Amino acid sequence: MKKLRLLASLSFLILIISGCSNVLDSLSTTTSPKVNQNFQSIDYSSIKSIPDMNSIGFEWQRIDDHRVVGYNFYRTELSKGQNTLKLIKATDSRYITHYVDKGLEPKTKYAYQISARLNDGTESPTTQAYIVETLPRIAPVGFAQAISNLPKKVKIVWQPHPDPRVGYYRVERYNTFLKEWVWASASKIENRLSAEFIDTGLDDNTSYKYRIKAFSFGDVESAPSKILDAKTKALPLPATNVKTSNNIPKKIYITWNASQSPDVVQYRIYRSSYKSLGYSNIAAVNSNTLEYTDEVNADKKEYYYKVIAVDKDNLESSSDIEAIKGISLAPPAKPILTLAQIQGNKAILNWQAGDNRATSYNVHKRIKKNWFLSDTVKFKNITSLRFEDHDILKGVDYYYSVQAVDEFGVLSAKSDEAKLALPETSI
Repeated sequence: MKKLRLLASLSFLILIISGCSNVLDSLSTTTSPKVNQNFQSIDYSSIKSIPDMNSIGFEWQRIDDHRVVGYNFYRTELSKGQNTLKLIKATDSRYITHYVDKGLEPKTKYAYQISARLNDGTESPTTQAYIVETLPRIAPVGFAQAISNLPKKVKIVWQPHPDPRVGYYRVERYNTFLKEWVWASASKIENRLSAEFIDTGLDDNTSYKYRIKAFSFGDVESAPSKILDAKTKALPLPATNVKTSNNIPKKIYITWNASQSPDVVQYRIYRSSYKSLGYSNIAAVNSNTLEYTDEVNADKKEYYYKVIAVDKDNLESSSDIEAIKGISLAPPAKPILTLAQIQGNKAILNWQAGDNRATSYNVHKRIKKNWFLSDTVKFKNITSLRFEDHDILKGVDYYYSVQAVDEFGVLSAKSDEAKLALPETSI
């Protein structure tokens, strides 16, 4: 303080030019002011101030002299032990008697000296050092809590701040990759009385750290709240012991054991033609159902299956599980023709069973009409391994094949075709 008063009484007061836009353009280099010691100073007792957290408003009595063209404001920060004054503002009219110094630090002491700027390029002696302290920051948010075990989200709640200067809140989340605090997405919560924030899109079964800051209407932030810890909900446990059938015609039957997670409400069945990709959801059953029948409507149709548990929050158990292959019943093996010949006026076919599944056989008789067209007759429910066809004509080509039918009506492939013809009688 004493040193400042001495500086004020000296005409070679050190100036450091401020880089801010409120400094006169003409003061582009460090210089000493030209002081007119014979000109009156601003009345120190007329200076009034109102501090805020990051600004101070000033008022003073103007000097009613036509030679005054404005006023110079000098400032130093006492809290940092500074004793060099810096020109921070030069007004451009003697009628201006108010100034707000902005961008200050909360709870910090500053010293100001003011002089009148004259039309000959000089200025009056400065006032004594006027000392004022900015207001302290808003107190940190008090009670706060982070709620765990929510699906892909964390809920933060806190007690509304009692300070009416609070305009909004921001929530910070610790970034473990960057190792620093960052604003959580969409975390600006307007209105002092608003008291919750939900952070969404989070990873499952993962711990997060949060803290809350209150902000004034002038965007001055409080110190952060205590650090809050929360963990997102884990995925439900999967269904186990998944089994599929391989002996049901045109269907695949799937069974499983229930998930051990207590809040599972559904199972979703995913299917793909490939083991490692291309899965789509084909069905869903409630948690009391531990089976599903896939109507594939084809023989020997192969699919891979995954049974996924779904909990009450629509979280699915991990899909990174072993796929189980199922297959519908394959057709019986095709019969093997052992004899195909004309005896007298009839065609005779003998065959062997391809396997032990056949319960009957179909014989297909193809009658060639010309190079492009033929008619087909099918004889069903043949239970022996022999067939005689008396309905044949001389000079016509007949093509015979045999097909097995199992107990479910599943058809085998046709046997190799045998060509027979009743020779025409020579004249």
